[in-house]
Amino acid sequence: MARSDDDRFLSSPGERAFRPMLRAGQRFARDAAQRPILIFEEVFKSYRSGKPVLRGVNLLIERGEFVFITGPSGAGKSTLLRLLYRSETVDDGRILFLGRDVARLTAESVPFLRRNLGVVFQDFKLVTAWTVFENVAIALEVLGLPTRLIRARVGEALERVGLAGRGDDTAGVLSGGEQQRVAVARAIGGEPALILADEPTGNLDPQLAIDILGLFEEINDAGTTVLFGTHDRSLLEVRPRRIIVLDDGKATDVPSGISSESGEFYDNELPL
Repeated sequence: MARSDDDRFLSSPGERAFRPMLRAGQRFARDAAQRPILIFEEVFKSYRSGKPVLRGVNLLIERGEFVFITGPSGAGKSTLLRLLYRSETVDDGRILFLGRDVARLTAESVPFLRRNLGVVFQDFKLVTAWTVFENVAIALEVLGLPTRLIRARVGEALERVGLAGRGDDTAGVLSGGEQQRVAVARAIGGEPALILADEPTGNLDPQLAIDILGLFEEINDAGTTVLFGTHDRSLLEVRPRRIIVLDDGKATDVPSGISSESGEFYDNELPL
């Protein structure tokens, strides 16, 4: 029997692995598009005994959402994202991504998980001696894609981030804003279902930060779900987006973004 677009996993001997699929745009099956892409159920994470960073976090993220994750420094924004791409594991609770419990994946299955994720970091994580093309292509090469498809995907990704024709430039000669655009191109080249942005504007000046935010919004408009971790209060006021505040180990949902009605909560609860 042929598998539908919502058949999320491939079977292999002894395990079930993530299937590299569920792309952005219109390629979702209609019934799949009605289900949440991400669910946190009573998630706990601690690095020191008796001092949990996350204390029973419950979240539900729908497909196609753009969600800000914010809170004071040390509130757990980066921890929450690292748990998602399995750089770390939960102490208790579950994180369901595409219906699968991330914490229970075997080591062999984690690469399949990451095929469905794009991650953008504050410090870019580029190889500065490589060309722009090479920095973007490496994420596709590890997926085993054919060279012709890699070239096409890299060209498309660079065009989407405003760097068409810059593939031969050495990454180290680019400005900070341009380097972050390369990092975004690398994250979207594999057409992931979900983009995780961990303080992606933290090293940029205010205007460049807004430009990069606009780039993530364009990616979201094309159908990709975006979780955007930031402590920059000004970015939260640029667009009316759903905001999740992490503080004292808990997550508080502000579905309509910062507004005059939520201003008191914002001022009191986000001492950034």
